[in-house]
Amino acid sequence: MGKLFGSIEAGGTKFVCAVGNADLMILESTTFPTEKPAETLQKAVDFFKPFYDEGSLAAISVGSFGPIDVAIGSKTYGFVTTTPKPHWANADVIGFLKAQLDLPMYFTTDVNSSAYGEKILDSSLNSLVYYTIGTGIGAGAIQGEDFIGGVSHTEMGHTFVKRHADDLDFAGVCPFHNDCLEGVAAGPSLEARTGVRGENIALESPVWDIQAYYIAQAAVQATLILRPERIIFGGGVMAQEHMMNRVRKQFAAQLNGYVTVPDLVDYLKTPAIADNASATVGNFALAKREYERMVCKK
Repeated sequence: MGKLFGSIEAGGTKFVCAVGNADLMILESTTFPTEKPAETLQKAVDFFKPFYDEGSLAAISVGSFGPIDVAIGSKTYGFVTTTPKPHWANADVIGFLKAQLDLPMYFTTDVNSSAYGEKILDSSLNSLVYYTIGTGIGAGAIQGEDFIGGVSHTEMGHTFVKRHADDLDFAGVCPFHNDCLEGVAAGPSLEARTGVRGENIALESPVWDIQAYYIAQAAVQATLILRPERIIFGGGVMAQEHMMNRVRKQFAAQLNGYVTVPDLVDYLKTPAIADNASATVGNFALAKREYERMVCKK
């Protein structure tokens, strides 16, 4: 058996762990709820331990919900930092894993992992932005082989948006900023406005166009600031087929022809593979890259 690579998609609701080969194909995977850090991370260790003990597991990449510290050399590198998720603020994810799995590890955001996976799946792309619109909103951006970011990862889900005229009385649900993008367009905002879970809201409800208005603004911001070749929208909100067309329509109206973009069917898209599997592909590739980087250093 050749070298194997590990993926941890550390979500706020669930962890998805997988082992894949050098061709980035899943060989084995498991999913379990995100509970307290020690018990959740121990389940991840237990999944990888047989592959580690037999010597086949070469490296692991972790794509985590955030905010996280990705600055190598920082005292809190590998930590989840100021998350509102109970028990997870200042959780040392990489430290816990490395204590039992002494391997090269790459640590990034879950959306960066997804973005990298999408780029792997379409080698024609040199740049892209990936948004997840779900329980929260996050985004990752890639230029060449590099994630966009300076002192840390981007937090594009917490940028501020112009309020929809029919939504001015809604305070927003973000615990830090109230009506930032996440506060007005993440899944929980639907239930906060209507009292109904998103999957049960009628298609003719005006709340969907309000939602699309904000998500389109995110796409306009990414277009004007980063000029990517593609913008991809994943997450539960965008898994509803009607949403992508609503967002494209709003995007066209808001951009108003200011700059040239590809045909919107090709420019604004949902992920290449379902169920956020792009993150697993991305993590395999990042783990492989990290292993090769560490081997070349020796």
